[in-house]
Amino acid sequence: MSKKEKKINIEGEELEKNYDESTMNEENTQTEDNNEKDSSEESSSEEKTDPIAAAQSEAEAWKDKYIRLVAEFDNYKKRTLKEKSELILNGSEKTISSILPILDDFERALSDKTEDPVAIKEGFELIFKKFLKTLETLGVKKIETNDTDFDVDYHEAIAMVPGMGDAMKGKVIDCVQTGYTLNDKVIRHAKVAVGQ
Repeated sequence: MSKKEKKINIEGEELEKNYDESTMNEENTQTEDNNEKDSSEESSSEEKTDPIAAAQSEAEAWKDKYIRLVAEFDNYKKRTLKEKSELILNGSEKTISSILPILDDFERALSDKTEDPVAIKEGFELIFKKFLKTLETLGVKKIETNDTDFDVDYHEAIAMVPGMGDAMKGKVIDCVQTGYTLNDKVIRHAKVAVGQ
């Protein structure tokens, strides 16, 4: 290793100091390390500001998505409310339009000047059958009561008939008012007399 001499001037005195190359290399390395530390500190401070900016931009994106979602949901509520009100107002349109031909048949029967009671009875029976068929297409069915057990889901007992024997106990004896179901849901219970 070669040695170099360096003159250092301290308070007016000149001193000579011997440096070898290894010492100089160490000083250079330390200076480079210090420079790297400074630059890494600067980059880490930049990284610290980068996550904050990234988080802020992500928060803005989520806020925008939230605002759009709330607006879309509000529009959905308004649209469904409008559709529901339209269904309430016009929901019976299908039913009425299917019953109107029967009304036409009644008008024709009333305007007919026939005096034959048999023909009049046959005409009204045809209209009645057509009406029942139309109700069935709409999902309305008659609750059967002939020779059936009393069932509280379908029947409403308005009278208990004693002395009918053990065979008729708990059975429907007579139907006072017919009951109906709409799509298998009872819309009117059959009013019946039950054996006791």
